Amino acid sequence: MGRSLKFLIPLLLFGGIALFLYKGLSMDPRAIPSPLIGKPVPEFSLPRLDAPGEKVTRKDLLGKVSLLNVWATWCVSCRAEHGVLVDFARTHKIPVYGLDWKDDEAGAQAWLERLGNPYVAVAFDKIGRTAIDLGVYGAPETFVIDKKGTIRHKIAGPLSPQLIEDELLPLINKLNQEG
Repeated sequence: MGRSLKFLIPLLLFGGIALFLYKGLSMDPRAIPSPLIGKPVPEFSLPRLDAPGEKVTRKDLLGKVSLLNVWATWCVSCRAEHGVLVDFARTHKIPVYGLDWKDDEAGAQAWLERLGNPYVAVAFDKIGRTAIDLGVYGAPETFVIDKKGTIRHKIAGPLSPQLIEDELLPLINKLNQEG
């Protein structure tokens, strides 16, 4: 009995690990839950990237449906997403705000000049406190904010035209129709 138990325990342990791995591989990596869905955007006041004497605050997000995109120049996925954001901002009538996260100010300004600026305003979050308050896991992340300043949806990872068409636009249209 003791001898067979020696072999059974490692086999059961391996089976448990394999089950967790299988479950993890079948999950959508974009589906990172956010405890802030349905809650107001946390209060913040950060300097504008293009005008450090001015501030971007939570109040800027009120009164209209908007996107808040967390990005940084050191983020490879942000670079891949950037052209999609520029096209989105040009073709859709919804303000896109940026949150430049733990970045180099001059480098971020040069990036936007070189690649295009899809943002109405960019909040410069040098130390990352606002990103922490938003529950950001990593860049890029995009939040859909309703007219009352409530976070209605979060996308972790880069936006794609298909994701915008299938997920974002239907929600944006619905939120724009709400009072």
